[in-house]
Amino acid sequence: MEFYWPASDGEWFAWISAAITVLFGAILFFAPGLSMKLLRLAPVNERPEAFASVRATMAGFHIGLGLSCLMFAQPFLWLALGAAWGFTLFGRLISIMSDRGNTFYNWMAVVLEFLLAAAPLLFAFGFVS
Repeated sequence: MEFYWPASDGEWFAWISAAITVLFGAILFFAPGLSMKLLRLAPVNERPEAFASVRATMAGFHIGLGLSCLMFAQPFLWLALGAAWGFTLFGRLISIMSDRGNTFYNWMAVVLEFLLAAAPLLFAFGFVS
């Protein structure tokens, strides 16, 4: 099986979104303490369960979905990646509105999550070829 390289601009947008997803997952996986500080999370007394949750739930999902998109490059995988980032964006917007999360950090995350959701969705739905 040969690794597939994108052939069009739309494919590159989706591919880059998947690559960033894998990179984000790898950072969460290999540096959970640093990741929690960057994400503004603080476990009580540096509990090992917190690091296990970061590695398992957060990192595993990002790495698994991102690598699946990069290796197989199928339209439904691009839809899944875009939907995952879209619901991440939706959750952040709900938090901004209901949890007093109207901060610069959250608005920068909204922009990043919007771009990571839009890139694969625009390609999967045929708006960018």
